[in-house]
Amino acid sequence: MVTKKKYIDLMEKALSAYTDEHIKKYFDEVKTDGLKEHGFPRLTVSMGILIAHGNRTYLRPLFLEMMEFCCKTIPTVKAANEFSVREIITAILEFEKLGAFDKEDIERWKRHLATIEPYSCYKVIAKAPTDNVYNWALFTGVSEYMRQYIGLADTEEFVDVQIASQLAHLDENLMYKDAPRFPPMVYDLVSRLLFSLLLHFGYKGKYFEQIDTCLKNAGLLTLKMQSVTGEIPFGGRSNQFILNEGLYATLFEFEANRYAKEGNMALAAKFKARIKEVIAASEYWFSKEPIYHVKNRFPLETRYGCEDYGYFDKYMITTASWFFTAYMMCNEDVPEVEFEEKAEIFMTSDEFNKLFVRGKEYALQFELNANLAYDASGLGRVHRRGAPSPICLSLPCGDASKLHYFTNIEGSLPVSLCAGIIKDGVPKFATDAQYNVDSYSVDGDNALVSLTNTFEDGTRVNSSYKVTNDGVEISVCGDGKIAFALPAFSFDGETYTKTSHNGNTLTVAYEGWVCKYTADCAIKSLDATAYNRNGYYSVFYAEAKNNLNVKIEIIKE
Repeated sequence: MVTKKKYIDLMEKALSAYTDEHIKKYFDEVKTDGLKEHGFPRLTVSMGILIAHGNRTYLRPLFLEMMEFCCKTIPTVKAANEFSVREIITAILEFEKLGAFDKEDIERWKRHLATIEPYSCYKVIAKAPTDNVYNWALFTGVSEYMRQYIGLADTEEFVDVQIASQLAHLDENLMYKDAPRFPPMVYDLVSRLLFSLLLHFGYKGKYFEQIDTCLKNAGLLTLKMQSVTGEIPFGGRSNQFILNEGLYATLFEFEANRYAKEGNMALAAKFKARIKEVIAASEYWFSKEPIYHVKNRFPLETRYGCEDYGYFDKYMITTASWFFTAYMMCNEDVPEVEFEEKAEIFMTSDEFNKLFVRGKEYALQFELNANLAYDASGLGRVHRRGAPSPICLSLPCGDASKLHYFTNIEGSLPVSLCAGIIKDGVPKFATDAQYNVDSYSVDGDNALVSLTNTFEDGTRVNSSYKVTNDGVEISVCGDGKIAFALPAFSFDGETYTKTSHNGNTLTVAYEGWVCKYTADCAIKSLDATAYNRNGYYSVFYAEAKNNLNVKIEIIKE
């Protein structure tokens, strides 16, 4: 059973990535340089919550000093307060509920926060409902709603303007688009989490129905987008951080509560069961030593896989932040029951350009029109339940000349599991293509997807993918010599995999599992390396004339 205590334990694991010396040094830097962003307030809040629950009590004096500093400073500077104010207030509510800190301290913190003047405190504000601003304004709105919730402000009209500006960014499925093209998957989830917080804390304003409909509709679709490993989709900014799964925990707790209240206990139980998958995914990364904030094992100083803003001090503690929101939503009275998983397929709107297949054992995610600064078109994810997610492919390898995150090698090419053609003896893969989805269907545990792409010379290639409990069967057809790219995971930043290539078989052994590619034609090495946020991949490909078939299996070693 997923309990509130489990979320506190996960917060403790996230905080354990910070030594006491690190925390003190961080505080000294902030006192010297000033408060500039929300990583430090998040660290402060997480420490306080853990102390309130009886953990790390020896840090109480340091926490009190840090909390006083945050509450006193935030009203006087613009330091990404959009994020921090809401987190501080929800922590204060927890402190009051538990009677964990002196009332005099809490009342003083509140008095500091009561002096906030929104237009001088926040950087991103919608001044009118039609302003084209993105989700920082939603953070602003939620922070001001929380000040109002505890009686520190009267900003109802201000909050509604922020919300109205955000509702304009919902697509046809009511997913949140944080960019006009290639909207990142993480920011859809973050924004819906913020909507869920508004409703959890009793928002009944003029946009209640629209927010509730958004959460209900997109929440059901999110079940179809979740991998069998418990993970959120790949795609765009801020991906492959261990904080990501906490977003699912919150949204699923919120929806479990919704359906329990409606009496739909079967659906409530499904959301609860999926939270177990989320926790398993998080605990996998928490089991690594030392704990890193990104899903690889490259040393922290390399910042491998991180955008410039995705550094450890901000994004490691954000993991704890999202698990605290899940803690707040968690209703331990919602029962957990077993239910039968069936294969599911979901295709997003054209803006998101994703296609998902989730079976009992395997999950696939296709990128239909990639932003090469992060991803590549084609089959970008093959996960097996219980297996380490990078062993086949967890996200595509983007174009090295365009990448928006740090790496430590050069010369990589964009790669996914995708079709190609052979020109002058060299394969050209459809990593920058627009894929057409010809058909998809589900039959019990099995799912079938058919895609077509057209190369610059006019060659059309069709790829069909059958997902069963035993693996993924891929059939490719086109005129002339064709190929199919097979990235083989080789290095996670700490450990090299064991790769074996023999004729028409290619295997990758990693952490007690084997990813096995079997073709009905020759598998060849491209003698090239690709990389993504998880690590390095050696690039192989199957080659034949007109037709070829490949099977992917991920099995226990």
